[in-house]
Formats: sequence, C-alpha cells, structure tokens
Amino acid sequence: MPRGLHSRRSMLQHTIRASRLVLGLALVLVGLVLALPGVPGPGLLVMFVGLTVLSTEFEWARRLRDRLHGVFRRGTGRADVR
Repeated sequence: MPRGLHSRRSMLQHTIRASRLVLGLALVLVGLVLALPGVPGPGLLVMFVGLTVLSTEFEWARRLRDRLHGVFRRGTGRADVR
C-alpha cells in the first residue's frame, strides 16, 4: 500500500473516531439539560442515544448504557427480551 494512501486512511479513521466522541458527548450534554425539571424534551432518551454513540468507542459507556437500560426495564416493569 502506498504511504500516502495509508496516511489518508489513518487520518479518516481518526476523524471518524473524533466525530463519534464529539457527537456522543454533545448528545449526553443536551440530554442532561433536557432532563432538568421544567425543561421540556426527551432528556433520558437523548442521553441514551449519546451513550450508544459513545459505546462504539468506549467500554465504560457501553457498561453505563447497559446499566441504564436495565434500570429502565425494571422501572417500567417490562421483562428484558433477548
């Protein structure tokens, strides 16, 4: 593989990873604001989507997302179907 092509591919991969990080953090922060009392909007849903984006890059985000999913299932009384 030519050196220039490898360099571009590596740069693209880093750009995609950085974009996921920025998008995930932005969604989590917007979700936190929307989850405040008196602010209308689907705050918890937006935070969950942000954690889902972050979980593609970080194990801690995947664990937190799975834990919140379990809490939501127990809170709504719905069985976890897998």
